[in-house]
Amino acid sequence: MLKIIIGIVVVILLTIAIVWLIDKYVPRKLKPVINILLWIGIILLGYLTFMSVYEEIEFNKIKEDRYKVVIDKLVDIRDAQLAHKTVTGKYANNFENLVRFIDTAEFTITQRRDTTVLDVEATKRYGGVETMKTLILIDTLGTSSVKDSLFGSDARYKTMMNVPVGEVGAKFQMKTGDIEGIPVFEAKVDKKVILSDQPNNLVRNEEQVQSVDGVNGPVVKVGSLDEVNTNGNWPKNYTNKE
Repeated sequence: MLKIIIGIVVVILLTIAIVWLIDKYVPRKLKPVINILLWIGIILLGYLTFMSVYEEIEFNKIKEDRYKVVIDKLVDIRDAQLAHKTVTGKYANNFENLVRFIDTAEFTITQRRDTTVLDVEATKRYGGVETMKTLILIDTLGTSSVKDSLFGSDARYKTMMNVPVGEVGAKFQMKTGDIEGIPVFEAKVDKKVILSDQPNNLVRNEEQVQSVDGVNGPVVKVGSLDEVNTNGNWPKNYTNKE
């Protein structure tokens, strides 16, 4: 937007300079013709300036609407992966396994409670004086379906690998790995896929974004293969699921 504002200022200054040059150096009989051409040029420049501003405003609206839909999908992927790690100790390395896991797996429902018992060793050390110790007990109460816990009756998890906007048929890229023995995962999609039908110059600019209120870099992603992190690279205002 700053470039557009600078462009408008430059056009205005250029127009003033042209008008001054015409008034000073052009013969009187040629001025009507030149004035007509100048007005045509001004109208054309005004139209092009308006369209460039309008195009960027529309692009930003489309971009934000699409990012929100994509981010909701990425949040679902993260929730499913975190459930997979909770139950199995690792992340699923592909969507087929992740969907199968959601369909079949169950969480174990537990209850933690504290209890006090006689500490035999301590009692002996203190010459028979009864000494108590506290133990933490984990009771298993039952199981709960992962699918019901995460998605209820909604079957959207079965298509969470599909990018819902932009390039037709596009899918999220998902990889897993480990950092010093700690499992990690990353799911992402290129911005140019999400904005495949938008002006190339605006998409290229969007890929360079580095801002506290924007989605930074050339991709929209959750998780990381370079650090132990399950966050997304978007600001909070892009989703209500967090």
